[in-house]
Amino acid sequence: MTFKSLGLSDALLKAISKKGYETPSAIQQKAIPLILERKDVLASAQTGSGKTAGFALPLLQILQNQPILHKRPVRALILTPTRELAAQVQQEFKDYSEFTALRSTVIFGGVGANPQINALRNGVDVLVATPGRLLDLHSQRAVSLSKVEILGLDEADRMLDMGFARDIKKILALLPSKRQNLLFSATFSKEIKKLANEFLHQPVLVEATPENTTVEKIDQTVYRVDKNLKTDLIIKLISEGNWQQVLVFTRTKHGANRLSEKLAKAKITSAAIHGNKSQGARTRALAGFKEGRVRVLVATDIAARGLDIPLLPHVINYELPNVSEDYVHRIGRTGRAGASGEALSLVSLDEVGYLKDIEKLIGERLQAKTLPDFEPTETMADVKKAQAEKKRQKAAHHSRGRNASRGKGSSKGKSTRSSKRR
Repeated sequence: MTFKSLGLSDALLKAISKKGYETPSAIQQKAIPLILERKDVLASAQTGSGKTAGFALPLLQILQNQPILHKRPVRALILTPTRELAAQVQQEFKDYSEFTALRSTVIFGGVGANPQINALRNGVDVLVATPGRLLDLHSQRAVSLSKVEILGLDEADRMLDMGFARDIKKILALLPSKRQNLLFSATFSKEIKKLANEFLHQPVLVEATPENTTVEKIDQTVYRVDKNLKTDLIIKLISEGNWQQVLVFTRTKHGANRLSEKLAKAKITSAAIHGNKSQGARTRALAGFKEGRVRVLVATDIAARGLDIPLLPHVINYELPNVSEDYVHRIGRTGRAGASGEALSLVSLDEVGYLKDIEKLIGERLQAKTLPDFEPTETMADVKKAQAEKKRQKAAHHSRGRNASRGKGSSKGKSTRSSKRR
């Protein structure tokens, strides 16, 4: 099958050729004809499967076949969970629409709203947005959704994980009832099916995995290691392997910062990206990583959404994710576009339960290794002791916080009474 056989216009085919694509991926072959037929689609596709083009190309084709409306109201709305993914999706729309008269823009939080408002005022056919910023600008009457014909939710499972269900429902209430709906998700959880039932109309279910699926093209290895030796092990692997581009996942923002600092002390250039970093800092870190100035990018799951890093050779799970599906998202950052990749997971004793959940999800037992000088010695007694100490420290921290708040309130009261006497 070719892109031309899918019925795409010459303008879109020219853009596809410019990007170097010759054959549509599995998800593109299945989704594009259905979307062109104006059917609602519920699609499951792994990260790196070409799913963005799977909805962007037919959406642009539909809009291209219609006259451009006066003042260019938004006719297609794509919602994404994070600003990085929003920017990446909009770039895809921009690339594919290069030889058409269609316009697109992106809006997300963490940056000034004025440039985004100005772009909307100039008129756009396709709007890519994060839910929060969209609702904010709509409340300011900076964007109208009354002419939306097509709604797309990209990485819908992640949006629900991040607590956007209420925002999504608010946005649905602002849209015309008659529209085409597209929902793309890495997994079909109960929550996703429930959401689909709420706003999709007789959807066609699309499940597509490429001939060489993301997981099949990735060499997955588990290293059993004590928690306190993980940093030393990761330094050894990167240094001795002379790895030049490594994406490392941690569970927390603090953990990302701490690991990045320790890597820097070991003379391994690194940067951390997470929700507390400004958009500018995240953009600089990603640019440095892509250009080779930063060898290791340490990220949390949310911050890594939408990262597009071609031919990324190595992904390391410094800690396993709490949610099994996140493992698939994480390792899907490597092994893209038919290239092979390597995914390593450093697993301590307290994470064995997470590992079993992941193996159940992907349907295979992961190869486990140990390295000399890093053989695990932890016992369940050690794990329980560490967990108890962590709870104690957390309780002490909260207690100090409450006492500090009381102290401030008391001082404020004294100050007020004193000023009244004066």
